[in-house]
Amino acid sequence: MNKIITIGMVGAGRATELHMQALERVSKIPLRFKTIVARREEQLIPAKNLYGFEYASYDFNDLINDPEIDVIDICTPPYVHEDMIIQAMEAGKHVICEKPLSGFFGREEDVNPIGKTVSKVEMYDELLKSLDKLKEVVDNSKQQFFYAENFVYAPAVVKAAEVIKAKKSRILYMKGEESLKGSSSPVAGEWSKTGGGTFIRTGAHPLSAVLWLKQQEAEARGMKIHVQSVLGDMGRVTPTLNDYEHRHIMARPNDVEDMGTVIITFSDGSKAVVIATDVCLGGSKNYVELYCNDATINCTITLNDLMETYFLDEDGLDNVYISEMLPQKTGWNKPFISDEIIRGYTDEMQDFMECIYFGKKPKSDFKLAYDTIKVIYAAYKSAEIGAKVYF
Repeated sequence: MNKIITIGMVGAGRATELHMQALERVSKIPLRFKTIVARREEQLIPAKNLYGFEYASYDFNDLINDPEIDVIDICTPPYVHEDMIIQAMEAGKHVICEKPLSGFFGREEDVNPIGKTVSKVEMYDELLKSLDKLKEVVDNSKQQFFYAENFVYAPAVVKAAEVIKAKKSRILYMKGEESLKGSSSPVAGEWSKTGGGTFIRTGAHPLSAVLWLKQQEAEARGMKIHVQSVLGDMGRVTPTLNDYEHRHIMARPNDVEDMGTVIITFSDGSKAVVIATDVCLGGSKNYVELYCNDATINCTITLNDLMETYFLDEDGLDNVYISEMLPQKTGWNKPFISDEIIRGYTDEMQDFMECIYFGKKPKSDFKLAYDTIKVIYAAYKSAEIGAKVYF
């Protein structure tokens, strides 16, 4: 490909902000930001102006039917991912999709709230049907699917993979976590919009990193390693708090979990633990730890120690971004420095654009998206039946 890559964006929220910050830093690949689509005018028009899109629209078909658009970046709530992916790929567009790939969001006959009324066993079975449908569409398309999993591109995780491949280390045990104090999204507590709670919303990140790192080990050692079983435990504790006790936590789960712990057993006997909670104060906590036969590797993504600050007041700091999920900037803090780089967004979009431009294959692809969401729903099923789910 030797022309400008023309991008269509759907969504105008936080995910779009992160993707656009990264796309604006892509080097040596000419990009054109043509059309952004969203539902709400108060988000759409400011996003168009901020990111320099030529056009704004409320109609997804304006992206599908535009022959100039090469790639559609899907930054919408998860419940519309499947339909948009299928429409875009059948229209001959490359697709970037924000996590999660898909999920279960209810059927016409289901009684709301579905997170309390529909069995997770049914959800798991329905998800597998959805994944098979998506896989067929992706496999039959001449275009590429890019899974927007930034943890796979985070420099610390990339360096860990380099070490594992160079030493041909055996990863014996891994631990990963993403925890926050909740979400600012008004739909984060509704299963019908998000397909689950904190584990699908935040746990997907360290889970994908764990799965990807295990595949790097397998490739380096010339063997096949797959997930053998999943054991999940999910809980919803914040509704037990009174208003005063709840004052620092943003989590408002209706029919989703606000904490989850999952144990994964791989076919080589190794294990991984993935943790996600909405009850973590003090900023976002993101890390992946590897315990190997010949090394220990700790990847701290946030909060890292690139910089520390101490402020007695917030004078002049209104427009200074310190870190995510902190209620105030006074006292000791660990600011996010080059956040879009440290968390992997910049290299993620650089990889995706190079893949389109030069015809390469991405590090984060449909298989990783497929495996991640399958494990997540296996964990939901496991938590409900109180037993391991075997693949």
